[in-house]
Amino acid sequence: MRADAVRNRGLLLEVALDAFTHGGDTTLGAIAKEAGVGIGTLYRHFPTREALIEAVYRTELEKLCDAAPELLESNDPESALREWMNRFIAYIATKRDLKDALQAVIALGGNPFEHSRAKLTEAITRLLAPLGATAQPLDVMTLLVAVAQNQDADQAKRLLDLVMAGILHGAARTAR
Repeated sequence: MRADAVRNRGLLLEVALDAFTHGGDTTLGAIAKEAGVGIGTLYRHFPTREALIEAVYRTELEKLCDAAPELLESNDPESALREWMNRFIAYIATKRDLKDALQAVIALGGNPFEHSRAKLTEAITRLLAPLGATAQPLDVMTLLVAVAQNQDADQAKRLLDLVMAGILHGAARTAR
């Protein structure tokens, strides 16, 4: 894609994320206008509303999963894992906010979650490896989803502390 097409696609995804998580029934025309592009540009990138919703979801998933190696490069492994877990919690909140829009995609036969588990498992595996952690990635993911369901930010932080402590304790036991 040309640089302007990449920029336009990114703008459309940003505006759509905000619209679908806060506005719900926002029209595609309103999304295009807010992004500063014409409706034709929106339809060239996303031929249907469902395609745009799915792209928003997949983009958020990609951002989260792509953060794992970046965090490991710029932080110690423990800090990288904790920061990634914080981002996972934010991702789950976004996914919850997109619930109605994603259900529309599913109702039309789409499967926005098709590759989610594999990508998330890969990211978690990458983050656990430098710690020598024995925790199973799917177990960690399940715990994080449970923490993300909590509406009390202080309690969610404490629960994340417990998850981290468990992961680190398991890694320390394996190292002995």
